[in-house]
Amino acid sequence: MFQQEINQYLTTHHYTRIDLKAVLFDMDGVLFDSMKNHATAWHEAMKQYGMSLSREEAYLHEGRTGAATINIVSQRERGYEADEEEIKRIYQTKSDIFNQLPKADPMPGAFEVLKKIKAAGLIPMVVTGSGQLSLLDKLNHYFPDIFQRELMVTAFDVKYGKPNPEPYLMALQKAGIQANEAVVIENAPLGVRAGVAAGIFTIALNTGPLPDDVLLQEGANILFSSMAAFNENWETCRQSLQDTSELHPKS
Repeated sequence: MFQQEINQYLTTHHYTRIDLKAVLFDMDGVLFDSMKNHATAWHEAMKQYGMSLSREEAYLHEGRTGAATINIVSQRERGYEADEEEIKRIYQTKSDIFNQLPKADPMPGAFEVLKKIKAAGLIPMVVTGSGQLSLLDKLNHYFPDIFQRELMVTAFDVKYGKPNPEPYLMALQKAGIQANEAVVIENAPLGVRAGVAAGIFTIALNTGPLPDDVLLQEGANILFSSMAAFNENWETCRQSLQDTSELHPKS
């Protein structure tokens, strides 16, 4: 199971093996069921400024900077980009609405699979566009003894959003590993694109309303319908990845 997808990745990137050492997780929509709140906040904020951004479309923009999202909609709806002051106002409105919504729960299955990954001697990492100062405290509260601060990549580390591969390349650098020594776990089309662009085996979780094809067309190597499904299939997936190391051992 999964061997065809793994072999295709190896062929595409001219690797002989995957020597798995780390698992790189996006946060919103992967570890936490938070994207529905972001989508609602974007929808309501843009409506206050006379523009239309559906909740479903908000999922397509996940991983962009706030300014980029605002200007995509502004160009479409008004024919021009918002200036810096208006961008600040719209994004502040979006943030205020988001902060008033109920706090997002961890994704079902997230802690279970994180514990399995840690127990297997692999490095779990978070790669997120979030700039929350309390991010590690939040992660440690819901997922105790899993993550290390020095092995996280956040908005403070890179200036690019996740459509750019830079955050995932930085994660590899922080962990001291190569692209064929990690897997990416993503739910957003742009995040999938970033993982693929970084040359990393990328697993998509469709935790939102978008069709599966949207994630597959961005290059996802494997797709699961939820974090719970990923958790249920993790051992089989890990074994398939490990089999490539056993077939092509280090010389």
